[in-house]
Amino acid sequence: MVRKTAEEINLQRRHFVGVAAISVAATAGAFSLLSERLAAAGGAFPSEPSNEGGSQMGTAEHDAIRPFRFEFPEEKLVDLRRRLAATQWPERETVSDPSQGVQLATIQKLARYWQTDYDWRKVEARLNALPQYITEIDGLEIHFTHVRSKHDNALPLIVTHGWPGSIIEQLKIIDPLTNPTAHGGSASDAFHIVIPSLPGYGFSGKPSAPGWDIPRIARTWVTLMKRLGYTRFVAAGGDVGAQVVDELGVQAPPEVLGIHSNMPGTVPDDISRAVNFHESAPAGLSAEERQAWDQLDFFYKKGLGYATEMTLRPQTLYGLTDSPTGLAAWILDHDDRSYKLFARVFDGQSEGLTRDDILDDITLYWLTNTAVSSARSYWDYGATAKKGFFDVKGVTIPAAVSAFPDEIYTAPRSWAEKAYPKLIHYNKLPKGGHFAAWEQPQFYSEEVRAGFRTLRRSS
Repeated sequence: MVRKTAEEINLQRRHFVGVAAISVAATAGAFSLLSERLAAAGGAFPSEPSNEGGSQMGTAEHDAIRPFRFEFPEEKLVDLRRRLAATQWPERETVSDPSQGVQLATIQKLARYWQTDYDWRKVEARLNALPQYITEIDGLEIHFTHVRSKHDNALPLIVTHGWPGSIIEQLKIIDPLTNPTAHGGSASDAFHIVIPSLPGYGFSGKPSAPGWDIPRIARTWVTLMKRLGYTRFVAAGGDVGAQVVDELGVQAPPEVLGIHSNMPGTVPDDISRAVNFHESAPAGLSAEERQAWDQLDFFYKKGLGYATEMTLRPQTLYGLTDSPTGLAAWILDHDDRSYKLFARVFDGQSEGLTRDDILDDITLYWLTNTAVSSARSYWDYGATAKKGFFDVKGVTIPAAVSAFPDEIYTAPRSWAEKAYPKLIHYNKLPKGGHFAAWEQPQFYSEEVRAGFRTLRRSS
């Protein structure tokens, strides 16, 4: 095999680092504009400040926590439907499977339903029924949902989404985690939950300069939790959120008791190099490790398209902000197993997600005009990362791992035990994929409770 030059290795590493397996109307006159960005995105408005939901209001203006509500103007939804109706379709793919990308029949079914039957106002009302806030940290407005449990001694938890996800991914786990007794759990398993929108996503600010990398986001989350009055907390995440929690485990601030990941960084260095450069599998892999190798090998050969473009040339993706159909296709084509699940949903099959679930997330990207700003986040992540998304990062604090079978790769226990020296929980689930909290909220909630149970006793 031809060996790579240092320059080629760095370029491939940047590709690899870019992988990301790689969630009520406002009374007129009662609200003021949050910012020109939100107004341009569709008229989202913050309400007057209050102490709703137990938020701690900052003493300085830049530390202020401002309650947030939004309603997109009807003309934005009319324009969305108009654009869907005007889609210029290509011919169908020349193969009978999804090997060339999102299939024409699938995206046409999605577009028809989106144009004629989908109702954005339902999820808008669900979001506005939750305590939402905006606060400025390090010069950027951060949007988050903060739901406190009614149970005493609830453990503070911050949960981070990824791409192409959003806070909508976590809506189904809020009540099971804050109110576990209503979902077969114990009051002793309760959490206060904070769900922020990543910089450049949803209602958070769009960075106007480079630098919002994973370490900076991790530090920002610590600042956010402390601003809310939480001096000890745990963190969970998948996809980009998994990188954030791993980074919290590397930085190991005293406030963070432990982390939970459903897309953990466990891939050993020799495996990472071999799969990244399309070499042969190392000898001596167990059956479980060989399965993980095969999953990774497929992803690096067939699944890196979106991540490569977003890491290297994100600003080029202008079409995603002009065509809702183009945006939907780009989001559907995240990873092979997720795409096949999405396709089954639009074929009418019963799955962990519904058509509305999928379109809630896509529509949030459309209405907030965050397709390109979220894509640029990969440029920031890749600019400073020393490790790939699935690589061992050097976490030194307690960590819990949930391995779902349809994730981009299912982390073997043997790798997890080496990657996380303080592994406090590992479990392989019978069902679920990349968007675990969204697809399988019961399994995910039970895993988070179990994963952090020992830390409650120690804290």
